Amino acid sequence: MTFDSFTEPFADYPLLQERVLAVLHALPGDVQRDFLDDPRFGTAIDNYEPGKGWTLFFPAPGPLGAGSRLVVLRPKLELASEAYTKYIIAHEFAHAFLRNGAWGEITDVEEAADALAASWGFHQPATFN
Repeated sequence: MTFDSFTEPFADYPLLQERVLAVLHALPGDVQRDFLDDPRFGTAIDNYEPGKGWTLFFPAPGPLGAGSRLVVLRPKLELASEAYTKYIIAHEFAHAFLRNGAWGEITDVEEAADALAASWGFHQPATFN
């Protein structure tokens, strides 16, 4: 499987790009296939500028078949620890896979994303740097 379109937005951040690719390769095959087969799924780098705002425009997430499943990552992840960065990437991919919804009996969307990311081997590190 090729994830080029999902890693290309991070070309100016090679360490972040490498970590995105590592997380993608570590995901279960059904999750990889879900992302690759859905044209609504994609990735982007956050381009927020103080005083200017964002220039990212995309449809809001919606029910199956509607809206975007865009995962937007911040450039400062390039400077964070490997464990923290991979956890954040996996957590955001979990949101996209769950379509920002529940996972099993876990109805809180943040807890659901954390639990799913942990099931993939990406646990929230004790420290955030």
